[in-house]
Formats: sequence, structure tokens, C-alpha cells
Amino acid sequence: MATAKKKDSANSRLIADNRKARFNYEFVDTMEAGLVLTGTEVKSLRNGAANIAESYATEEDGELWLINAYIPEYTQANRFNHNPRRRRKLLLHKKEMVKLINAVHRDGMTIVPNRLYFNDRGRAKLQIALAKGRKAHDKREVSKERDWKREQGRLLREKG
Repeated sequence: MATAKKKDSANSRLIADNRKARFNYEFVDTMEAGLVLTGTEVKSLRNGAANIAESYATEEDGELWLINAYIPEYTQANRFNHNPRRRRKLLLHKKEMVKLINAVHRDGMTIVPNRLYFNDRGRAKLQIALAKGRKAHDKREVSKERDWKREQGRLLREKG
């Protein structure tokens, strides 16, 4: 009997995390996507430098593209370097891509990059989320709830 493989294994190494997205969006569904990268981009990611905070994914001609993700130039690669903010193609199964594209067109949802990491096989992966934008009052409610949970934890630790 085979055991199910855990998505976030202990061997995966986090490169970039989009914490702002958790505050601005409500995640409906998450999935893992591959990235088409050049050699200097992979070397720069192995140094641990990247930023996906202002990035998003969009659909063009039936393909998904990561826009505005920042991967800095690799310092040891002189003239063969890459453009730090170039568009990068996302690799997904056809069914996953159709599901995301339909949700964006039909329901007005957004595809938001959540985490950039190396999986246990050493491949750069991007966790993307199908998300709905939060209104200002929703953001306040979420922060109140988070603060209350934190306060509950403090009270329980003090009593017990």
C-alpha cells in the first residue's frame, strides 16, 4: 500500500513568499506550477534572491504567464544575463489551466502567486492560488479575528 506524497515536504526550500497576498485575497484553490527559466535565473534563485510580491498570472493564447516577478541578475554571468522582470511561462496540466482560465473569465477571480520554492527534486516550483479580492471591511474583520486568536492563545498560556 503506497502512502500519499505530502505537497510541502521537508526537503522543499522556500525562495520567496507572498505574505501580502494572504491579506489582500481570499484563496479559493491552490496548485503547483512549474516555471520556464533560463540558466542564470535558476542560479540566481539558488542564491535565494527573488520577489513575487507585486506579481500576478495572466492568460494569453491559452497559456499562463507570470508577470512582474523579480529575479535579480546573476552576478557571475556577464553578458549572458537575463532581464530581471521578464515574463515567464507557467507549466500546468491542460485541465488545471482550463479550470483557472474559466474561473478568471467567468467569476472574475485572480491568479495570485503564493510561494516560490525548490521541490525535493531540485526543480523551481510556484504555488499559485485562485483568489477573490477582499474588500476593506473584510480585511479589518480578518485582522480582528487574527488578533483575537492571538489573545486567546496568550490567555490560555497564562492560565494553564
